[in-house]
Amino acid sequence: HSWGYGQADGPSEWHKTYPIAQGDRQSPIDIDSARAVYDPSLQPLVISYESCTSLSISNTGHSVVVEFEDTDDRAAISGGPFQNPFRLKQFHFHWGTTHSQGSEHTIDGKPFPCELHLVHWNARKYATFGEAAAAPDGLAVVGVFLEIGKEHASMNRLTDALYMVKFKGTKAQFRGFNPKCLLPLSLDYWTYLGSLTTPPLNESVTWIVLKEPIRISVKQLEKFRMLLVTGEEDQRIQMANNFRPPQPLKGRIVRASFKA
Repeated sequence: HSWGYGQADGPSEWHKTYPIAQGDRQSPIDIDSARAVYDPSLQPLVISYESCTSLSISNTGHSVVVEFEDTDDRAAISGGPFQNPFRLKQFHFHWGTTHSQGSEHTIDGKPFPCELHLVHWNARKYATFGEAAAAPDGLAVVGVFLEIGKEHASMNRLTDALYMVKFKGTKAQFRGFNPKCLLPLSLDYWTYLGSLTTPPLNESVTWIVLKEPIRISVKQLEKFRMLLVTGEEDQRIQMANNFRPPQPLKGRIVRASFKA
């Protein structure tokens, strides 16, 4: 099924093909910081990316994705609300055409210009990523907000690689990149049960949304906006505003690892 972020194929239309779009644990959400419940039993998040192996960077037509080797637990997150470690599979971004929007999650109604998603799966319990993606406890996604500020030195290697995947369906080798450099200093987080934010919208994600944003420069963000949702032969259409708006909470509790 083809879907996108335009008028005809965008988030408001997804439920026609993917009825789960109107389910009870859809993502993203607006995080109301005053209503989030501090849970002292939540463990600190442990992010172990020391020996991760990045493989490639690609333009899916919906985002830019960096894929990782996920044959063992060398790059994983644990602690937090999790019993098992979750293995890093890929990360990707969502962004806007202007700085006033772009993130999927919002905090007290406020969007950020960009949001990074680090996608992990429960390899202790499920044999493949696909199997995990269909299970209610199969995936863990860490969301990091990006705001405009000074240049982010570690992000340059990534933004400098974007020209190689300008067109939809292109892929390039992208080795030796450790996403640990894209995390903020503080790992304080909110957590809730949600879904993938793109079709098939499976309700399989435990979300970890980090409170502290990272900063990138306008110039770095502009490089994301140069990406296209079209192939080399097609009329050029910019990739931007590739975010789903916040979905109804439907009685879910958002827990905080920190005291407000």
